[in-house]
Amino acid sequence: MSQFFLYARKMISVFQAVVIGLIQGITELFPVSSLGHSVILPSVFGWNLHQNDPYYLTFLVATHFATALILFIFFFKDWVKIIKGLGRSLLDRSIGRNDTYAKIGWLLVVATIPAGILGLLFQDSLQKLFASAEIASAFLIVNGFVLLAAERFRKRKVGRTRETLGSDENISKLSWVRSVKIGVVQSFALLPGISRSGSSMAAGLIFGLNNEEAARFSFLLATPVIGAAAVLKLPSLFDSSMAPLRGAIIAGAISAAVAAYISVRFLMRYFRANTLKPFAIYCLVAGISFLTYLKLK
Repeated sequence: MSQFFLYARKMISVFQAVVIGLIQGITELFPVSSLGHSVILPSVFGWNLHQNDPYYLTFLVATHFATALILFIFFFKDWVKIIKGLGRSLLDRSIGRNDTYAKIGWLLVVATIPAGILGLLFQDSLQKLFASAEIASAFLIVNGFVLLAAERFRKRKVGRTRETLGSDENISKLSWVRSVKIGVVQSFALLPGISRSGSSMAAGLIFGLNNEEAARFSFLLATPVIGAAAVLKLPSLFDSSMAPLRGAIIAGAISAAVAAYISVRFLMRYFRANTLKPFAIYCLVAGISFLTYLKLK
């Protein structure tokens, strides 16, 4: 066996792939930053896995694709309604006043655009610039403060203006400008330690959604954003150089899918009556703990 294949096998083991896959599937949907944990935890565990290494990036792409696929399956009935709504609006050349799912569909399209553009322009440069575990830990602390601030703002705002509407109806009341802003805010997740779901949920809370609605819109929005980003880089998985790692990558992707399914089921129930505060506290405690450990290591 060539030196290249020996090196590739050492790059990530099946055990490491399963652990990182489980962590990614959980942290991608929990508002605690999957990218941050994928940068921090290998350093904490003493594993020779680095975000900028092409093998590790391909592995992360596979786990993200698995997560996006699970989100699509979980919300399949909603996506059928949304796609039909988009079709109606295209045929009618307008969005019906009471066509909730057509409006939600176009809100998702509008929110996806800034995330897609900013991701294509800055993803590689930002992730290389902020790829250290120490910086990711610091951003994890920032993420905690963002979640706390969003909850405090939501409590004041909802107390004054909350409407008694159904979840999907209330989401459809978002303005186009606010949808774009949610997409822009979501793009801060290009920084390791800042959560994609946390950012979009926080923005949703600030713009008048409750926790369940903000989570729902965030997960719907994550499906095309994560899926498209993964599909663009997925061909690298089929490169001949990846042959020694395919077993580990498949194991990691399956682990991520299982974890993502359990996570989304739990979170959609959790946010019916609970808030982002526990996740904010986790980010603060974990970020400070990781940063302290890495500095003293």
